[in-house]
Amino acid sequence: MSFRRSGMSFVAMCAAFTVGGSAMASTINQNTSWTIDRSTATTKYRIVAYGDSIYAGYNGGISGVARRAAPVVQGEYLAQKWNTDMEVIRRTKSGARADDIYNNKIVAERSYMQATNTRVVMFEMCGNDYLQARSAFSDQTGTCNYSGLENALAACTTYTERAMQAINQYATSAKVKIVSNIYYPGFDADNVLTSCTDSATGQRINKRDKFLPLLARSNWRTCNLAATYGFQCADSFAEMMAAEYDSNGDGQIDSEAIRYRAGESESAYVTRITSTLRGTLRDANTHFVSSSTSYDYIQSDNTHPTYFGTTIGVSIFSGSGSGTGAPQFTDAQVPAGKNPEWNKNGHDKMGWESAKFNPATP
Repeated sequence: MSFRRSGMSFVAMCAAFTVGGSAMASTINQNTSWTIDRSTATTKYRIVAYGDSIYAGYNGGISGVARRAAPVVQGEYLAQKWNTDMEVIRRTKSGARADDIYNNKIVAERSYMQATNTRVVMFEMCGNDYLQARSAFSDQTGTCNYSGLENALAACTTYTERAMQAINQYATSAKVKIVSNIYYPGFDADNVLTSCTDSATGQRINKRDKFLPLLARSNWRTCNLAATYGFQCADSFAEMMAAEYDSNGDGQIDSEAIRYRAGESESAYVTRITSTLRGTLRDANTHFVSSSTSYDYIQSDNTHPTYFGTTIGVSIFSGSGSGTGAPQFTDAQVPAGKNPEWNKNGHDKMGWESAKFNPATP
């Protein structure tokens, strides 16, 4: 079954008050272990993924998550490449901010990446810092106060760096370490004026015009820190927010043109994203893979990526779930490192982006 958008069950509506939408004020553990079992394999290696609801595979409820969220998609590619089984451990907390993920997942649950068969460690964070800051900013009246937005950026920068330092310390058997930057959910919805007014101009401002530079600064810092600490940076912003063809005739595929470039300054990157190539950015609800074909990368909550396939049940008490299964696709269905769904939903696209960094051997 292919999942593109989800309706809200009664349980999911109840959960929305704690972890849904842009509020994300409370948190819920959604920890899973899924083993990709290849019939030809005799060895098993491990991927450990830390993060919030994105890596959790959140789909609107508390009793199940997407089986093929980005870390499992990457694991499927790696299982084929190595002809091994892959155990994909996701230690995630939906609704958590960066400090929570760092302290209560990466550090407190470091034992998962300390296993000797660990070969990949990946993480994402900061989304809820910005969602909560955006929500608070959107509620403002009177004179706009931008300190909450800047505080979110500062926290993201601080805890992303600390996370890399911790993973470098604990994941001694990992062959590759990956951080994912963040896409912009609600890109079209934010194209409205604030209720507050700017202190300098006395005018209301466009929310998207304020949020986009902040997100660009954050993504540059994430990828720059990755280069500093020996991590690979999976550019989810580029994969989710621009088309896979040259829409503006500049000779570059849009998604490649907005990608982070090593050695580029923060100011140059921000200018490229917010000005030079601003016209090529698109809401991920309409991701164009060609000039005539698009797919929906964002669920009906306008926040979380769409996914392909079934779910893993998780206990509403412990938040944990597990399972084992054959790869979703046969080797013959994955020519040149792309499965049939590689660019048709948000999680597959994010997983394919991370899989670019899969090592040649264990």
